[in-house]
Formats: sequence, structure tokens, C-alpha cells
Amino acid sequence: MTLIRPQSGQPLRRLESKSACPYCGTGCGVIIEHDGQHITGVRGDPDHPANFGQLCSKGSNLHLTSRGDDRAREPLQHQRGSENWSPLRWPEALMQMAKVWAEIIHTQGPQAVAFYVSGQLSTEDYYVVNKLAKGFIGTNHIDTNSRLCMASAVTGYKSSLGMDSVPCGYEDFDSADCLFIVGANVAYAHPILFRRIEAAKLRRPELQIIVVDPRRTPTAAIADIFLPIQPGTDVALFHGMLHILIWEGFLNRAFIETHTEGWEELKARVQNYTPQWVAETCAIPVADLRAAAIAFGQAPAALSLWCQGLNQSSHGTDKNVALINLHLATGQIGRPGAGPFSLTGQPNAMGGRETGGMPALLPGHREIANPEHRAEIAALWGVESLHPQPGYTAVPLFQALERGEIETVWITCTNPVLSMPDQTQVQRALEKARLVVLQDSFLGTETAAYADLLLPAASWGEREALVTNSERRITHLRTAVPAPGSALPDWMIFRDFAFILGDALDALNHPLPSAKDASWAARAQRMFNFADSTSIFLEYRECTRGRDLDITGLDFSVLDNQGPQQWPYPEGAVAGQARLYADGVFPTPSGRARFRDPEYLGVAEEIDARYPLRLTTGRLRDHWHSMSRTGKVAALFASDAEAFLEIQPDDARRLNLDNDMLAKVSSRRGNNILRVRVNADLQPGLLFAPMHFGRRYAPAALCNQLTLAAIDPISGEPEFKHTAVQVEPVLFPWQGTILRLLDKDAYFHAAQQIARQFPYASLARMRRGEREGFILRIAGEQAPAASDIQAWDQALGMDSLDIIDYDDGRRGIRKRLCIRQDQLYAARLFGEDVTRDWLRELLLSAADVHSYRHALFAPKVPTDMGTWVRSRGVCACTGVDERILQQHVAAGAVTLGQIAQACGAGGECGSCKPEILDIIRLMRREASCAPRL
Repeated sequence: MTLIRPQSGQPLRRLESKSACPYCGTGCGVIIEHDGQHITGVRGDPDHPANFGQLCSKGSNLHLTSRGDDRAREPLQHQRGSENWSPLRWPEALMQMAKVWAEIIHTQGPQAVAFYVSGQLSTEDYYVVNKLAKGFIGTNHIDTNSRLCMASAVTGYKSSLGMDSVPCGYEDFDSADCLFIVGANVAYAHPILFRRIEAAKLRRPELQIIVVDPRRTPTAAIADIFLPIQPGTDVALFHGMLHILIWEGFLNRAFIETHTEGWEELKARVQNYTPQWVAETCAIPVADLRAAAIAFGQAPAALSLWCQGLNQSSHGTDKNVALINLHLATGQIGRPGAGPFSLTGQPNAMGGRETGGMPALLPGHREIANPEHRAEIAALWGVESLHPQPGYTAVPLFQALERGEIETVWITCTNPVLSMPDQTQVQRALEKARLVVLQDSFLGTETAAYADLLLPAASWGEREALVTNSERRITHLRTAVPAPGSALPDWMIFRDFAFILGDALDALNHPLPSAKDASWAARAQRMFNFADSTSIFLEYRECTRGRDLDITGLDFSVLDNQGPQQWPYPEGAVAGQARLYADGVFPTPSGRARFRDPEYLGVAEEIDARYPLRLTTGRLRDHWHSMSRTGKVAALFASDAEAFLEIQPDDARRLNLDNDMLAKVSSRRGNNILRVRVNADLQPGLLFAPMHFGRRYAPAALCNQLTLAAIDPISGEPEFKHTAVQVEPVLFPWQGTILRLLDKDAYFHAAQQIARQFPYASLARMRRGEREGFILRIAGEQAPAASDIQAWDQALGMDSLDIIDYDDGRRGIRKRLCIRQDQLYAARLFGEDVTRDWLRELLLSAADVHSYRHALFAPKVPTDMGTWVRSRGVCACTGVDERILQQHVAAGAVTLGQIAQACGAGGECGSCKPEILDIIRLMRREASCAPRL
């Protein structure tokens, strides 16, 4: 391997370490390129069976997320309500925390403390924190942000199939004859799986693809049948399809009679779900409903895929079991290309379920409510007993925190102030808590403002770990570089806290459960004697012995030499199991799968005269969760630089709204101000807003201030996908824009501080070649004071001598351009910012400003600059925007191959292919409607 020598003369090592992507649940294998100290690049692992070397736009930019001043490097103590953070040493930080926790446990009992963790933790992290909570402290109040995405799939699988076990794998995409995609924008949320769907359709055009979604998402571009149902009507749809399957004779009666139970009750239920009633309820044509049912019923192999559209509902479990009913009724399970496949949204959400990292679970797919299961884990952990009552799920947990029933919470690797529904309630709860501990790899999250202590955790590429993806495949993550500062792996923080908590409990003479241990300190040393992640894995592995997810035959040598493996992988196995239930035997008392017969129920919050519109929320292609990672990569802002509100054209006209205007969206809980996008593919009355933007990028666009905390009574998952809202235009008298190259990270932080002082603000990174900067758009009721502007100029380094100012006090216009070596490096456009887009291009292109001096302050775009201004980005890899693509389509490039050849878009990671197809579709539709002379 070639060695590159830096100027110092010391050799720079070129090393590689295999790992997995830390974003969605696809579990793509990656190869981290590094020098032993810094991550320098990333590429897809061609040997990993989840992605075979492909990466999406987010994964391709992973190496850019590990750097920056926003990494947590040392423990910090925070004075609430201020920006003041004081560094602490690890022993001091953990001792402060342990004293408070020990006092609460001693005086109020262990149920007064709680943990809120994350599907981004490793399997080892999950196992240790679960053991700490349930085994050592004795509280079952430990939940995970996975509650917000896949909890309804868990309860659905358990209710129908007997166990939380995904029966399918990615190879089933290749052999399915019908793909039934419901409530999943796979093109955005799981781009690499969508590449696999595209390849299957290209290889076998007869493959029938049905997409069910209230919105025509990019995933729908590939559909043969698209069903834009009303939000929340999924159960009615599935029952209606089953009704048709019964009447058309598409049942597998042998499978029903031999391998299922509860059929007659379900049959009686769906008798009343006639095609006409279901079509009216779902607001779809009867013919399309019938076509979808027949396509599913006729298929030799039918595979269903779903995600948050089904799960994030106050009736999510009902939706899951109603969908699984279709598979059981047709025998479409346990065979190649067939089965119900829930797609998880986080890299180790499944690992959290396996290790019992939820309030009703124990390791190895065991239940807290089951006395035998509690006894088994108590014996493995060496404790006398475990608390028999399941703990609180996420929403009730934060409600209990606000009531004072829970006094302290330890939040790990998640951002509930932004991601939980009804954000205002979560904020109130954290304000009332006696102690809030935040354990994270990044500083400055929305939750950090409410934390008393911040504990720095190692991040992607900095720890040895295991994760399990959506198809039950376990991947070994290798350490590539050391964590910054004194940051530690999460499991190590949990372990070390257990040791110090033991001492603190002993200091209070807190009674031990038995005489088995001489002290709490001795108990901690015995229970958490983990020297490394391998020792944790070996203990967890024993918890799976004899269970449905048995991995007793798996070790690191297998994973390293044979690659990632699917469970079960019991002792003596030579390979994992690709699919489950091929023998028709299910892990239920009878050995049969169970038909469930839920009644269709409406959404938790119906529209009315005051709140007449339906808001749904979801993911974007190039951002993820609350943007702690993707927000660091300028290229990922190109397609969606601002939070926005999509609205149907007729609704927009009725409300006097148009593209690029601002709209106020209000629910019964709060309001947002969002930039308008008119979208003809939306159905009337339906709105869409992305979930990602928070106070760091769009302080007035916190969509979960709008959503409600209604939860599924079985799974505890909230209803994010339907909120009743009202919308009205917002016309601020004053607006402005700041553009600046980022030669210091401090300037971006200063821009964030400025943004929070306005009723509307949007902050986005931008990049062209080696020039990276930001654009800040702000608006308000009145122009800011001259003293404020002066302070902001100073904070942004825009007060140097090489400046040009234009002030018109009468009209409230104050503009400033900062020029260095004949190139624009910053611009302030206050009171009038019509030229912001072409000045952005001037700044990023490094063009000589002298050629444009006559137009720098003009209130319009120069005529010769109109074609220079870029539009919304489409391809994150090549920087190709909508305007360029439209030009190529107009010139005759009407296939993906022709577009890739013409400009490169879609030819690299492929994440933008669905959007390219949409542009082609829309332009061809407009051309066909154009008047002909």
C-alpha cells in the first residue's frame, strides 16, 4: 500500500477499516479510509450483502461528518437557561450524577429514574444499559427513540406471528412477483434498497409494484398501481383487499387450515368491507382497489414493504396485523420472494429489540410480564429478581417526568426535544426534572439546552461494535480512529457509572436485595466486569441460547472471515437463515400464525372547521433525523436548503399562497412558519412538512410542535402522520439575507445565534468545489437596529476594511459586500434581497467581482446573469440542478441513461434517480398538454 509523506517528512499511513453506515436500517457495509487518526474517505463495501458496494448520497459523504468543532470531547456541566458550559473530568462528572441518582433511588425508589436511549446505539451498548437499568438499579423505565419508528411493527409481528422476527431478507426483492409498498418512501428513506427494486423491475418488467401512500412520493414513480389513500385508512384498505381476495378465490385454503387460527372471525369482520365502501373511505377508485388486490392475490410470490406510514399511528398495531393477514390468507410467507417485511429506520433498531432495550422486553426476545422469562434473565445476571411491571414507553415517560413521578432522565444518542411529538410538553418535562443527563457525540442539539450534564460519546468509526439491520443481518463495526478528546464508547460510560453508583448507594446505606454481594460496589464490579465489547457480546450471546434469535454459533471470527450473518445462527450452524417460517410452524402456543380482526378506526385528531387541513410529516432524501450528521455536509443542503410546506395548487390558491411565500401552520399545540412549495402531486386538503429541521437551522420550523402525543394503545407509538392544522400567509414587512464563506466554524455558530432573534429564519450550508459557506435568510416585523447589525457584522467577520456599503435609511435598506482579492466572500442584504441567488453564485464561483460592479447593489438580477443562477439541486454527487436537467430533457434526454451521459446526474450513487424521472415525467406531461399550432 502506498505511503504518502506529508511535509513534516513523517509517513502518512493509508489504512482501511470495515464498518457499516450509521444512518437507516438498511445496514450498508462501508470501508472507512483513514490514517489511524483521521477519517479521510469512505466507500461502499463490495462484499457486504446489504449493498454490494453501493452507497446513497448520505453514506457517500460520511467521512465529512466526523470532523468539526461541534464534537463532544469532554464531560461538560451546564447552567440551565444559559450558554455556559464548564468542563469536568470523568470521575467528577459521574460522581455528580451518581450522588443525585443514588439519593433519588434511596428516597423515592428505582422507578423515579429513567433512561431514554437510541436505535443508533450498538448491541453492546444496548445490552449494558439495559442490564444497568433493569438488573442493577431495578427500573424498567428505559425506552428508545425506536419507539417512534418501529414499535408498531414489533407488536404487529408478535401479535400475528408470535415473535418479533422479520421473516424476509433483501434477496427476496429479487424473486418477488409483486411488491406491495405501503407507507414507505423507500426512494428517500432506504435509497439502496430502492436501487435493488429498480434493478428488479428493469430485469423483470412483469414485476408488479403497488405503492400506497397519501402523497405521490418519488417511490410512486416506479409503481404500476398507485393508491393515494386518505391518511389513516390503511386498515380499511387491507380489509377491503382481503374481501376481494375472498370473493375472487385467491386464498390459500390449505395454508389457512393447516398453519393459522382465527380465520372465521376475520372473515366475518371483512364481510362488511365492500369494495365500494372501502374505495369511498380511502378516496381511491374502486377499479384501482380491485386491481391492487388481484395483483397481490395472483402473484406467485408477494412481498410487502412498509415503514413509518403504517407504524406512526394511534392504530399502528392494527395496521400491521391487517397487512400480515393478507400474507397469511394467501400463504405468502416463508418462501422466496414472499412475506411481510418491515423496514427499520435506524442502524440498530433491531439490535435494541434483541437485547431487550425497551420497557416491556428482556434480552433474547423475552417479556418482562412473563415470570419464566424474568427468572431466566435474573439467573443469567446473577440477581434475585426483576421488577415485574413494564416501564413507561416514550410519551408516557416524559409525561411522568413532568408530573414529578420520574425525577431524572438519562438521554443517550437522541434528540427528543426535536423528535418527540408535542415538543412543548417534552420541554416542560425536562425543565421540571431534577437532573437531565445527555450523552451524545455532538454539541448544540436542541436537547442540550435542557441538559445539566453532557457526557461525550464515541461515534461512527471510533468504536468496536455489532449492529443488526432490517433483514436480521449482524455486522461487525471495526474501530478506525480514536474518539476525540476523552469521549468514550457508550457501553463504557454505562459500566463506569455503575461502579460509581454502587459506591454512592453504599454511602447512603441503601439496602441490598440480598446477602449475595457484600456491597453495592461489589455487586457492580461483579455484574459489569466487562473489559471490552467482546466480553459483552459473549454474555449477550448466551441470552439468545434456544431462542428464536439464537446466535450461539456466531463469533467475531465468523463475522470477520465469512462476512455479516443473519440470525438465527445457533451452535453448529454454518450459515445464517435467509427466511423464517418455511415449515409453516410459528412461535405461538399452538404453532399456528394468528389472524387478527381489528376494526377500522379513524385518526386520533380529525379535521374540523377551525383546523380543516391534514398535515403529514416525513423524511427527505439527503437529511437524516435531526441533522447532527447531515447538517455538517454542505452538499446535502443542495436539494432542500430550507424547511418547507408542500401544498396542493387549489389549496394554495384558496389560501392566497404561492411558491417561496411564507405560511403559518397552526395546530392545537403550536405553530410553524414554513416556506411554501406548491405540489400538484398532493391530494387536496393534504400538506407535507419534513421532520428534520430544528432550532439550529430553522428556529420557526419545528414540525413536532404541531404533532400530537396520541399513541397506539398496544405499541405506544405516536401518531406523527396525521395532524389537523390551519394555514395562512405570513407577510413580514422586512426581510434579509446573509451570505458568507466559512473560513471559521465560529461564523456558522454566530449565524445560528442571529437566526434565533427573528420570527423566521433559515440557515443552510452551501458548497462549490473547495469554497464552502452558508446562506441565512431572515424575516421580521421591523428592520433590526443599527447597533445589532454592527454587532452581527463583527461576529461574522464582516467588519474589515475591504467592504462596500449601500445604505438607504428611508427605505430601510442596508447592504454590505465584503471583497478579498477581487472575490466576494460575504454579503449582507437587509431590507431588499432580490439578488441573493446570483450573489450566492458569485460568492461560490470565485469569479472576479470587477466585471459585475455595476450590478452588485442593483435591486434586480442582471440580464446577463439570469442563466447563471442555479436552481434547486437534484444530484448531490455532481451538483446538477433542476434547471440543467430541464434543459437536457428539452434537448431530448428522456431516459436515465441519456441524462447520466449528458450531465452525470444519477450516474453515481443513484439516490436522485426518482427525482430525475419525476422531472422527465412532468416535462413530458406538460409538453403533451401544450397547444399545438
